[in-house]
Amino acid sequence: MAERFKLTVNGAAADIEADGNAPLVYVLRNDLGLKGARFGCGEDQCGACHVLLDGHAVPACDTPLWAAAGKHVVTVEGLGTRGRPHRLQQAFLEEQAGQCGFCLSGILIAAAALLERTPSPTEADVRSALERHLCRCGAQNRTIRAVLRAAKESA
Repeated sequence: MAERFKLTVNGAAADIEADGNAPLVYVLRNDLGLKGARFGCGEDQCGACHVLLDGHAVPACDTPLWAAAGKHVVTVEGLGTRGRPHRLQQAFLEEQAGQCGFCLSGILIAAAALLERTPSPTEADVRSALERHLCRCGAQNRTIRAVLRAAKESA
């Protein structure tokens, strides 16, 4: 049964009418047109769907809409813009850390959460923060360099 839910998505108020048990990733993609969070496994195993929920990286495939009600959601689209990319987005471009891009939005979100709580992470911190994100393209070393570069440039 559809209900109304209010949340903030990428800084804008959103009033959604949907089933409260609908996965947040469905609402973001289908109702709000935000395609950055990808539906991968649907079981919080791959990381492609991660978003920030009140500053914490969470799997949007496994988060029901009711759990996001009244909270702030940030998708990869909300990190930066083409004209003003987030420091992580810029570092990923400079390090050529993106390949096919399927997993990239979840990785950027996890990295943003890491840098928020640990502004100067070690390589081990970065590896730990990203270990749950599956990437088959072989860009893991460039990804780690990009996160460390973004951290260094903000220091």
